[in-house]
Amino acid sequence: MKQYGYVRVSTNGQNIERQMTAMEKENIPNNQIFVDKKSGKDFDRKAYKRMLRKLKKGDTVFIKSIDRLGRNYEEIIEQWKNLTSNKDVDIVVIDFPLLDTRNQVNGLTGKFLSGLVLQVLSYVAEV
Repeated sequence: MKQYGYVRVSTNGQNIERQMTAMEKENIPNNQIFVDKKSGKDFDRKAYKRMLRKLKKGDTVFIKSIDRLGRNYEEIIEQWKNLTSNKDVDIVVIDFPLLDTRNQVNGLTGKFLSGLVLQVLSYVAEV
């Protein structure tokens, strides 16, 4: 089981340092961090696709905040489901501990709350 980081900024001119510092604090090796410098309007991103191919059951993906994953509400929900259900990996949103799928203490209630929070934050990310 490996830990990966996903970092995204919208343009080449934007700085990734804040997100990279967060990944460093989580002890994610640089060679396991995928960086895209492209808009979050969709998931047609090279590094994101490379990360998807690399992920195996039981791995964990760290992102700094939900808007770094994307900005399209429906696509964020779809990708979250793809990662957690189809790929069977965990996701940790560093800035929002409720969005941490590892060891859900509250079982079904915890998953429900995570899903509800995800929907609200995804909506906010798009708006």
